[in-house]
Amino acid sequence: MYSPPTTPADEHRALAAQQEASAALGANVEGRRMWGYQGRTLGQQAHHPDHGACWLRLISAPVEQAKGKLWEGTKDAAATFAGVRKPALYGIHDGTTYRAELTAFIDSPTCAPEPVLTDELELPETWWKSLRTDLETIAATPTERVAVRRQWIDRALPQHAGVSAPVDVDWATAHGDCHFANLTVAGPTLVDFEGFGLAPVGYDPALLYAYSLLVPRTASRIRTEFPILDTPAGQTALLVVAADLLQSASRGDHPELIASLRALVTSVAR
Repeated sequence: MYSPPTTPADEHRALAAQQEASAALGANVEGRRMWGYQGRTLGQQAHHPDHGACWLRLISAPVEQAKGKLWEGTKDAAATFAGVRKPALYGIHDGTTYRAELTAFIDSPTCAPEPVLTDELELPETWWKSLRTDLETIAATPTERVAVRRQWIDRALPQHAGVSAPVDVDWATAHGDCHFANLTVAGPTLVDFEGFGLAPVGYDPALLYAYSLLVPRTASRIRTEFPILDTPAGQTALLVVAADLLQSASRGDHPELIASLRALVTSVAR
């Protein structure tokens, strides 16, 4: 879980927007507030007279950015991935600089509080089988949305990973933010579909693996469960993910991963 917005004014605006949205959607918020990265999102349990326990999630952005892929992701995913285990979407309310989404409340904690995994996980085979099935369903679902751009790959791999971009890239639909803070202990249920779209084949397992590099037993289990990572396509996905996370680390995000990510690039590129 992240901290509230850096300024009291931004926090006040988010809370006022949440109050407006909860009234419009007929839900009453309750319990602990869960802020997202840089205070851009705010989630809180809610109660709706028809749906019962729900989750109200507020996404905020400047006016000129309050649209597009991330804005429409949850709504598009609800219509696109009918067979994937994810929270049901009950309603949407838009303000000038925010979108509020009312979804089913999932009564299970996520596997980790933040994307970078720091503790080993013991998950049953049924959990892994369900995740494999859902990621395979997502990958096989056609979409025109784009999660990773080819132009970015051509620029970022040399700049951040120190390797040449591949000549050919195979593409498939990806959740786009697959890590243990977006996967519940029970199920699993996969949450936060806002960034889904086309990405290199194997991108979701590669991202899950990269975020787990600090816990070798769980990382090894991911390699076992997703053999795609040991194919040429999967190796490309690992390099793309490593470049992405190294770029984020250059901005101050998750610096604890840098050494492991560079070791991953070396092992894949040799």
